[in-house]
Amino acid sequence: MSSPGILAYFFAFSDQGPAINYVLFLLLLSVGLWLTEAIPPFAVGIFIIAYLVFVLGSDFFLPEPKDVEPYVSTWTSDVIWLLLGGFFLAQGMKSVGLDRDLFRFALRRFGHKPEALLTGLMLLTALASSFMSNTATTAMMISSVLPLLHARSENDPLSKSILIGIPAAASVGGIATIIGSAPNAIAVGALKDIGVELNFAEWMLFGLPLAFVLVMGFARYLGRRYLRNGLNFEADEIQGILDQKGEEPKFGQKERRVVLLTFLATVVLWSTESLHGIPLAATSAVPIVLLTLSRVVSAEEVRGLPWDSLMLVAGGLALGRALVDVGLAKEVLSKLDSLHLPLWLLAFVLIVLALALSNIMSNTAASALMIPLVSGLPAPYGLALPIAIALTTSCALYLPVSTPPNAIAFSTGLVGQRDFQVSGTYFSLVGPPLFFVISWLVAFFMF
Repeated sequence: MSSPGILAYFFAFSDQGPAINYVLFLLLLSVGLWLTEAIPPFAVGIFIIAYLVFVLGSDFFLPEPKDVEPYVSTWTSDVIWLLLGGFFLAQGMKSVGLDRDLFRFALRRFGHKPEALLTGLMLLTALASSFMSNTATTAMMISSVLPLLHARSENDPLSKSILIGIPAAASVGGIATIIGSAPNAIAVGALKDIGVELNFAEWMLFGLPLAFVLVMGFARYLGRRYLRNGLNFEADEIQGILDQKGEEPKFGQKERRVVLLTFLATVVLWSTESLHGIPLAATSAVPIVLLTLSRVVSAEEVRGLPWDSLMLVAGGLALGRALVDVGLAKEVLSKLDSLHLPLWLLAFVLIVLALALSNIMSNTAASALMIPLVSGLPAPYGLALPIAIALTTSCALYLPVSTPPNAIAFSTGLVGQRDFQVSGTYFSLVGPPLFFVISWLVAFFMF
């Protein structure tokens, strides 16, 4: 018998019917596959949906099969369409060269002092990752700044601070919007399942200032840690990067205006859902339709979008629904309640557990496991903790493998594994207590 099978055998709920034990086995197996990466994470997401359809929808396993339509329909949920719209916007910006323009703006505006350059790069990285994949944002920023870093001496403090700061800003900047990070979308989906709507603008009300404060705080911390000795560099180092032609954009000014107008229209529609009543899923069709009609995004580029992330999110949403549907989430919470911990302490422990899991597995997978469990807690905990966990999983930065942005920075060979302990420790100490308080305030004022 496999390890998940053995665990499911010992933790089985014999008095709750077979469905809960089938989902328990799926939960343990999914955790094992995500932790070991025995198969790609997106494949686990597809497997989850197939398992639920095959097992819970068959009279071979259950005397009364369940309706499996909710598990299959996660692939077409509002969350998936919202993320897909964000992918198209990111690809459109890349196609017309707006991504590199952001970087060049940072160099022109902040490139005279190391501390200012570090802060500017981190803020623009955070801004870009609010609407783009944090992986793509990090790859763009680091590849653009590498000529400057390679020109400096080995173990240069400025290089270390930039290569630690950019991936941190990309990950933390994603908390600003629903589409900035998959855990945000999972939290919104989980809240919707319990009848609580949180729209794009409402998320930005707390997500945007929170991301700004965290990025600015960490930039100042890195400046004091690495740049306090008054490092400087020659103006021609910056000018050399600005003079680089790099890869020329495929399109001209007309297409740039199309992308900018599409971006603005989409964000405005997302942000004003409460006024016009158009669902987020329908609004997400705007960039998909306009950018393909204008041929800014080609069929080949559509095939290259991160569909694997959507598969992972869909599988996570399906697993979350199954945990609630069969009563497993309720049973797990009752077991935790038997520890007789104060509810606030239990909530904080769950947030820390989500952070620990995210450091060793995908933050999307960790949030897909944890958010459905905590959404079953009594109000206001069931409203606050999904948000807190989504925010916390974006701050798992302790290891190079904790998040793709860290891995990209590590691959340059200019930073070591220990260097990431700087950002990992900082956000492990600052994040959980701050998010615990913020999520409570959100639950109190918005719900």
